[in-house]
Amino acid sequence: MRKLAKQKEEDGAEIDLTPMLDVVFIMLIFFIVVASFIKEAGIEVNRPDNSKSDPSDATSILVNIRSDNQIWMENRRVDVRSVRANIQRLLASDPEQGVTIKVEKGARANAVVDVADAAREAGAGSVNWASAGGNK
Repeated sequence: MRKLAKQKEEDGAEIDLTPMLDVVFIMLIFFIVVASFIKEAGIEVNRPDNSKSDPSDATSILVNIRSDNQIWMENRRVDVRSVRANIQRLLASDPEQGVTIKVEKGARANAVVDVADAAREAGAGSVNWASAGGNK
């Protein structure tokens, strides 16, 4: 009788881990599925390849923003406040021209946005972007 009581105690002492493992795997699947739907906040920027042709060869108005945030148009330095007037003057001769903004590495974003806004306000039909790298 003693053996029988001892066997019953041993049988009752075992813990079945199967339901706990099922719950863990279901939670794992849930988190994997939920994580795949989460998108990171931000914008995607398609940068041009360096292998493409130089934008200065095209018939467009070229605005160069250097790494020290100096703005150059027609081989002369211009103030950010005069970019709009210069673009309007150049568009008067050919309204179909586009504006190409060539940005060197290290230029601040607010200078780039100011020039792009000035080009749009001046009435440019298209504003294109070019990367100038780190060379001066």
